[in-house]
Amino acid sequence: MNNTESRGAAVRIKNFILALILPAALLFLWERGVKNGSINGNVIPAPSKLLDTFIKLVKNGKLAEGLTISFQRVIEGFLIAAVIGIVLGFLMGLFASFNRLLSSVVNILRPIPVVALIPIIIIILGVGEPANVSIIVIGALWPILLNTTAGVMSTDKKLLELAYVYRLSKPKQYFQIVLPSALYSILTGLRLGVSGAWMSVVAAEMIGATSGIGYLIMFSKSLAQAANMYVLVLVVGIIGYLIDKILLILQNKISGRFVSGRR
Repeated sequence: MNNTESRGAAVRIKNFILALILPAALLFLWERGVKNGSINGNVIPAPSKLLDTFIKLVKNGKLAEGLTISFQRVIEGFLIAAVIGIVLGFLMGLFASFNRLLSSVVNILRPIPVVALIPIIIIILGVGEPANVSIIVIGALWPILLNTTAGVMSTDKKLLELAYVYRLSKPKQYFQIVLPSALYSILTGLRLGVSGAWMSVVAAEMIGATSGIGYLIMFSKSLAQAANMYVLVLVVGIIGYLIDKILLILQNKISGRFVSGRR
């Protein structure tokens, strides 16, 4: 290992330790607060209690069952949103008239929180999988659509002019010039779309589902099982964090290989 690699490893270790200091301190103070009575353990259970509860949920299979159902919904809704978002994003980025046609509708619908749309979707589609998947599609769609549009519109106009001079066909222009230029933005949109889908599935399941991780959170609340509720919420946050980190690594690798392959 050379000096550069050694310094890089040392920096990564240092950053990892720094990232752990605050969470570890908070957990310690939390545990101490519950034990000395300054924090109500019935309302906010101690970390040790949450760890025991997490182990129980893993052993009885409820956590795995809820996550499996939620992941299935997320995958289905995300794939639908990805197809719609990328296709519409390319059309809006390539054709100014199509952009003007859709931009007003997009700008009106996009700021509406997904939670506000859940009652409307349930009224239209009823309680069931179509409603749950539709909510996920909406939650994932906007970042994919907007990032794809921005990526396509950022394509260097000089390259397109050069392609026109050399009489490059439209399909070749799209796949050899526009797509590589927009790729990083598209991947960013897909990464944000997955995060949106994950947040949306929890919201949908908390209101209009009888299964999944969101439903388990509401079920725990109705039974006053505070420890279960806290554990499930923390699991949702940790999984969302891991999904984003993994996809960011994949995004950078795919972009790097694509650029390297074109050189």
